[in-house]
Amino acid sequence: MNGSTPASGSTGPSDPASPAGQARAHDDAHTRNTNTNTNTHGDTSTTDVLIVGAGPTGLLLAGDLAAAGLRVTVVERRAHGISNMTRAFAVHARTLEMLDARDLAEELVKGGTTVDHMDMFGRVALDLTRLRSRFPFLLITPQYQVERLLERRALSEGVHFRYDSALLTLRQDPDGVSAELREGSGTGAEETTTLRARYLVGTDGARSGVREALGLPFPGGAVIRSIVLADVRLDKEPEATLTVNGTGDSFALVAPFGDGYYRVMGWSRKRQVPDTAPVELDELRTIAREAFGTDYGLHDARWISRFHSDERQAPSYRVGRVFLAGDAAHVHSPAGGQGMNTGLQDAANLSWKLAAVVRGRAADPEALLDSYEAERHPVGAAVLRSSGALVRLAMAHNPLQRAVRSLAVQILGTLRPAADKAMGMISGIGISYRAERGAHPLTGKRAPDLDLTQGRLYELLRRGEFVLVTPPDSGVGAPRGVVGAHWRSGRVDSLLVRPDGYVAWAGDRPDPAGLGTALARWTGRA
Repeated sequence: MNGSTPASGSTGPSDPASPAGQARAHDDAHTRNTNTNTNTHGDTSTTDVLIVGAGPTGLLLAGDLAAAGLRVTVVERRAHGISNMTRAFAVHARTLEMLDARDLAEELVKGGTTVDHMDMFGRVALDLTRLRSRFPFLLITPQYQVERLLERRALSEGVHFRYDSALLTLRQDPDGVSAELREGSGTGAEETTTLRARYLVGTDGARSGVREALGLPFPGGAVIRSIVLADVRLDKEPEATLTVNGTGDSFALVAPFGDGYYRVMGWSRKRQVPDTAPVELDELRTIAREAFGTDYGLHDARWISRFHSDERQAPSYRVGRVFLAGDAAHVHSPAGGQGMNTGLQDAANLSWKLAAVVRGRAADPEALLDSYEAERHPVGAAVLRSSGALVRLAMAHNPLQRAVRSLAVQILGTLRPAADKAMGMISGIGISYRAERGAHPLTGKRAPDLDLTQGRLYELLRRGEFVLVTPPDSGVGAPRGVVGAHWRSGRVDSLLVRPDGYVAWAGDRPDPAGLGTALARWTGRA
């Protein structure tokens, strides 16, 4: 959940036999391993890219960059590796496609629960099976499961982790970034060190030290306060896999993790208290009864917290050699479960661009790096609008607001194009990037998982390179560093697909000149 700020007094799992308790034990052992991990790329005092923050966004970015051959160091304030605080729990279709391009989706799906309908306000259900994706569903799985897969991949690619490290200052110059760190505060043996990197990326959350060091504002404010969040067992199983409802004075959500525990989130207009106020299961039971008419017999919480959610966005995602991604760049309401997903897609957009510049494969390095903000900032703003609209509809309590909600529900329930557009936005499938005037209509659009003579497109994207798709008899060969593939069907058009699965160039007929220009621009190769 993006933008959530748990209370400092939140309780975690105390039972070592519980899944989250086992995760904590795993983390303790894992931390000892990663703190002594040797960077296979060389001296850890210098690195190609320094990533501040080891959440999902930072982990995906680190794994991508290291897989491309870059030296990558991740610093994290926590003394442990993977956090067992499962704030996010929803993985959408577009994110699963991106994980598929890293050979991680299948394993993640096997350990979670799939939802093919999203119940909206108890009156309309969005049919996710209509999504034109290999993953036409919403996956319910704890955030720490996503992090575990991404961290394992990052370690296998040689990423160096420095836990118990906090950013103090950073300085830029024409050749790189110097970051001063405070290390070892958790052990009582503090020391200050300096890391030198060609580029630095802040993925360190809503209270980003990187953003603060850059002097960037984070305008916005709280959209909703005093939300109660818990992982519990239920005596009565809900009728729908994912259950959401709002009454105006309260709203609640129930989603299964698949291990016998359910994520329950609730808010009540009658109980608006600071994040630090004590939170008990009875409060959540009361909210659930107000929203659903039943509390489903919830009990045995393994994790419970109170938090608030902000709507904020940094005005810039790039300042010189420093970038922001994930919650460090944007936070919004938990409605729609888009937080972690938006951050992961930030990382997928930025990683191949940074890798191309560091490897000397960019025809115009500055323009390519600038395109990260140009493409992702509008997406962040759109997610703020859509998630904010959803949470405000759920909180509607006066007659006018309720009339608007009823109209919205009616539109989604009766007009299929409107429902498809809503699903495309929430799932990420409908997100595209603006193309230049006169470009082919497919340019900037998400590429589906095409069936090619060389296999599925997203299997080919696992190589981390551009993929050029042409008719078998086109006579056009892919240059070095570009994966060539042919249509299995009789299509005559050509596509150049970026490593993040978006179309960089398309042509309806053979166009060697246009393709050559696109290859030179995007890959630095003729």
